[in-house]
Amino acid sequence: MIDRKRLGVQLNLDEGRKEKPYTDTVGKITIGVGHNLTDKGLPQQIIDMLLEIDIDDAERDLVNNLPWYGMLDPIRQEVLVNMCFNMGWPVLAQFKNTLDLIKTGQYDKAADAMLASKWAKQVGARANRLASKMRNGK
Repeated sequence: MIDRKRLGVQLNLDEGRKEKPYTDTVGKITIGVGHNLTDKGLPQQIIDMLLEIDIDDAERDLVNNLPWYGMLDPIRQEVLVNMCFNMGWPVLAQFKNTLDLIKTGQYDKAADAMLASKWAKQVGARANRLASKMRNGK
């Protein structure tokens, strides 16, 4: 049986370790320690893990930047996490009017503001679905 730990150390030295995709010496998009994205893609368990990490990051941004976030019902929290996941906190933070409306419980007006945004035009059905959830809480 191979010594996976020793082999991992050697592969780190041989391949290098990259957090961002790069093109390797034969033109393949690669990430991590020589993981060939072009031919292999990502395993489902890694995709699921990345999704969980990204959801956690989006929610952490909301908790850290919106003191009232925790007082929202779970459906409206999900709407904000979805939006933050999609566009990132720095862009979502620019939705000042929408966020103020949500903070004060004016969910119909917040949904209208969401739908009037450039973001809504970019994401189409997603914006309609999220605005409906914001409006109805379900």
